[in-house]
Formats: sequence, structure tokens, C-alpha cells
Amino acid sequence: MAKRSTKASPSVRPADTAARATESAAVRYIESSALVAALLERDAAALKSVRTKGRQVTSALTIAEAARAILRARAAARLTADEERSAVRALRRFERRSYVIAVTDEVLARVRRPFPVEPIRTLDAVHLATTELFDEPPQLVTVVTRDARVRDNARALGYAVE
Repeated sequence: MAKRSTKASPSVRPADTAARATESAAVRYIESSALVAALLERDAAALKSVRTKGRQVTSALTIAEAARAILRARAAARLTADEERSAVRALRRFERRSYVIAVTDEVLARVRRPFPVEPIRTLDAVHLATTELFDEPPQLVTVVTRDARVRDNARALGYAVE
């Protein structure tokens, strides 16, 4: 079962500052577009990004969006039944290995305020709000995305982008 939280902090913090800095440097927020590219398009760069070592954090929204993308691809006959099963298994494995952050009232409150690069769609704003609200400074987080709006805003907020 995935590690879930209603809070925005992705892990218990070590007491030692050096250990924390080393651990924190590897935080990777996986956004929906990158996960869908890895699962459905078998995009090599997306697969590599999603599989890179480090603390993997995502939103519950990412899991829901990826599941819907798999269902849509199967309904549109872009996936065979075997490919659908494989994608669902990969999504479940991703969810088990990730720290999944709930879409909380705090996240939704942040979504209602402007972002550096507007306009931005609501679901993209949920991803950005999630990254802003977990307890890591932007310079220690990499946002993994294939979406230009998320990428531009993440950079403007000080995050590394892949």
C-alpha cells in the first residue's frame, strides 16, 4: 500500500542536518504527464525520470489521472487488454513506491491564488500547490513533468525541472 498523507510533508525528518540535506536533495515530485508518458507511451526519458533513485513524491491526483488515462487508452483501442493489465500493474507498483500526498483543503486554498506564469489549468495548479506545500525548499526538489505550463511555473518557483 502506498504511503499516504493528509499533510504536505513527505517524510519524517532525520535529526542530523547533514543526513537531512543528503536525503532531501533526492526528492522528486512526479507529475501526471511524466507518469502517463512512462506508462502509456513507454517514453524512454520519462521512464528513466520516473525510475531514478531518490524519494519519490506525487499527488493523489497523479494516481487518479494516470488510472483514467489507462482507461481512456483502452476504451479508444490504443491499448490491448494485455497492455492495459501491464500499465495497471506498473501504476500500482509506482503508487506503492511513492509517497502519495492527498489533495487537502490547504492544497486547494493555494490553488486559488495566482501562480507566477498564468494562465494555468486547475489540475496543473493542484500539482504545483502540492509541491509548494510539502516541507522541502524548492532548491532540493526536482519536478518531473512533460507539461510546459507546469515546467514554466515550477522553474519560476525555484524548482529544478526534468
